[in-house]
Amino acid sequence: MIIKNAKVFSEEGTFEEKNIIMDGEYFADSTTDTREFDASGCYIIPGLIDIHFHGCVGHDFCDGTEESIQAIADYELSCGVTTIIPASMTLSEEILTTVYKAAAKHKNEKGAELVGINMEGPFVSTAKKGAQNAAFIHKPDAEMFHRLNAVSGHKIKHVALAPEEPGALEFIEKVKQDTVISIAHTTADYDTAKKAIEAGATHVTHLYNAMPPFTHRAPGVIGAAADNDGVFVELICDGIHIHPSAVRTTFKIFGDDRICLISDSMEATGMPDGEYSLGGQKVIKRGNRATLVDGTIAGSATNLMDCVRTAIIQMHVPMESAIKCATANPAKSIGIYDQYGSISTGKYANCVVLDHDLNIKAVFLKGSPV
Repeated sequence: MIIKNAKVFSEEGTFEEKNIIMDGEYFADSTTDTREFDASGCYIIPGLIDIHFHGCVGHDFCDGTEESIQAIADYELSCGVTTIIPASMTLSEEILTTVYKAAAKHKNEKGAELVGINMEGPFVSTAKKGAQNAAFIHKPDAEMFHRLNAVSGHKIKHVALAPEEPGALEFIEKVKQDTVISIAHTTADYDTAKKAIEAGATHVTHLYNAMPPFTHRAPGVIGAAADNDGVFVELICDGIHIHPSAVRTTFKIFGDDRICLISDSMEATGMPDGEYSLGGQKVIKRGNRATLVDGTIAGSATNLMDCVRTAIIQMHVPMESAIKCATANPAKSIGIYDQYGSISTGKYANCVVLDHDLNIKAVFLKGSPV
């Protein structure tokens, strides 16, 4: 198939007027498929990649069922998110085993493609647990990680870690060859975060949230990440988690090569206002704000495409930067950029056609319209 007459987001991070060729499941230089799709007046961007979200449309990844995984995958694809790495919560090893077995069995026959798992907990700090369930917080345990990674089919792409917890540095040494270590839900100061990064941590979970603030005498995790060019940081641009000025400042500090836009969405996303659940705890959704009963923000109620729109339209992040941070950067951060994250020959033909108001006109998954 050939998509014609569009402004295409290139691997260099700019828009170019050109045609896109898809041959079977891949972007290509030529094809025998003569079908055409006219995208005149539209943008074409890579399919979005959400490396951190929990659920949507009344389903949570931690339901541990094929029904929930498929419902999540279907909704995400409808929103232009073609590749997903859903996140688990701080739960018991028994429950996580059930969740990860379900992920291992999922066939990716339709909907967004599940390419990994984000293990957000239980190796976090009680003091910065946020919406994580304190009853299941566990000291860093490499053996537990390896057991769970095995039952998942080695799908754990990220593991969250509070580096100030006893045994954290040893944990990094034991698992860094198998997954990405992400500093998360932490009270770590600058020196502690710096040591974790030097030991092998290369990612920070939802920057600013569930960690000490950046100040001129105590820069904390944020300062340590800024000082290390090999560290990716996540941003939730739902208009709730982070002030627009802080988002713009973050782009000035980190640039658009190291930021990964995420949704951190929970099961209330795509649903009416009401009561929902996250990690076994009651969540109240009002508009696009989701909170625990005590007012603690509990993930978001916004999908990643809407976060991208918010970043561009309301927060005035350049469109090219926002798209790069929701496609190429997430792919690079979890090591799948060779197959995903850009419109490049030989990669999976995942892309989204947007009009000039950023409304979705078409989605292609592995070369097929959906």
